[in-house]
Amino acid sequence: MLYPTNLYRADPFSLMRRLTDDLDRGRPGHGQAFPPINIWQSDEAAAISAELPGVDPGDIDISVKDDVLTLSGERHAPDLFEGANWHRRERAFGKFTRAVRLPFRVDPEKVEARFADGVLRVAVGRPDADKPRRIEIKAA
Repeated sequence: MLYPTNLYRADPFSLMRRLTDDLDRGRPGHGQAFPPINIWQSDEAAAISAELPGVDPGDIDISVKDDVLTLSGERHAPDLFEGANWHRRERAFGKFTRAVRLPFRVDPEKVEARFADGVLRVAVGRPDADKPRRIEIKAA
């Protein structure tokens, strides 16, 4: 991003603050959606993976309605020992909700979730009636 220099002449540190703010927005906990996710799709199903380090699986709720998958839960802050103060706090804590629109309606009977090593993996199946079908062309 280019910054016009004439806007920053009155305050020589404003450009530096602006650059720092832009970099901060790229770090987790500073404007990025949480949890970060990846989605893959085939004609039959979709797979979603979400990075949830430090979250207990019992604190995660997964719901699906039509073509929207919603992940919600809470990442608890660690207990600090008596007299301790935060020196640096880059990881966000608290409640989160992330809703994503999938490329097709989901069959609620075809949803499976697994959680290992801080990564949630959800597989969602497409209803048979919504799957693409090959149409045979008949000779005239």
